[in-house]
Amino acid sequence: MIESQTKPTYSADKITVLKGLEAVRKRPAMYIGDLGKKGLHHLVWEVVDNSIDEAMAGFCNDIVVKILINNGISVEDNGRGIPVDINKKEGKSGLELVMTVLHAGGKFDKDTYKVSGGLHGVGVSVVNALSQDCSVYVNRDGHTTTQSYKKGKAVTDTKKTGKTEKKGTKVIFYPDKTIFQETEYNFDTIDERLRELAYLNSGINITLVDERQNNKTTKHKYDGGLSEFIIHLDEGKKSIFEEPIQINGEKEGVPVELALRYN
Repeated sequence: MIESQTKPTYSADKITVLKGLEAVRKRPAMYIGDLGKKGLHHLVWEVVDNSIDEAMAGFCNDIVVKILINNGISVEDNGRGIPVDINKKEGKSGLELVMTVLHAGGKFDKDTYKVSGGLHGVGVSVVNALSQDCSVYVNRDGHTTTQSYKKGKAVTDTKKTGKTEKKGTKVIFYPDKTIFQETEYNFDTIDERLRELAYLNSGINITLVDERQNNKTTKHKYDGGLSEFIIHLDEGKKSIFEEPIQINGEKEGVPVELALRYN
């Protein structure tokens, strides 16, 4: 006699609700593409893009990226700093919301940021979720405020640690070794990306420091913007005309820049 197999039941009790950043840790590739080199470096791009957004809004002109000894990453800018006051509706500081809640940020309206390059409120919280340790230091309103996290969850309250005249945000994170297939950052990969961002955002100082290699440093600042970038891309080729054609404009507060050269 053949015994009938018990079929698993599908009911409301079988529906799992992932809270906070659990969904990111459960399915990380949905948010960063893969768990290899590309995904690992994507964490850097997301944090740097927040600094670039501040620069595009006219509040930041200096960004420093460091590859730390233990393959952590530090990204520091001199922008306005992430808001640290309490969000009345959520009952948490702006800093904690930005770092621990998906789709929390100032990029959903046209007032705070006209244009942005990150994942619109997803990026930095995803970086936090996929880091074994993460700390943020905010210089804003005359004080330095900090908060620390582990695997996306706050392990300290936001607290003021001193007075300062500086402005800006510093994010330090260490990718979770239990998630990524490798955690070794490549200097050249990061340097090339930062070079492109410096070309695309003329006048901004972007510095890369590798503490693993005796503080090997590169600095990028290109006042020529896209025209300089075109010349860089065109190296080794014979151009039809020497100077690139450049067009600049603005509509509804959004700047538009175009440069081209034929070869």
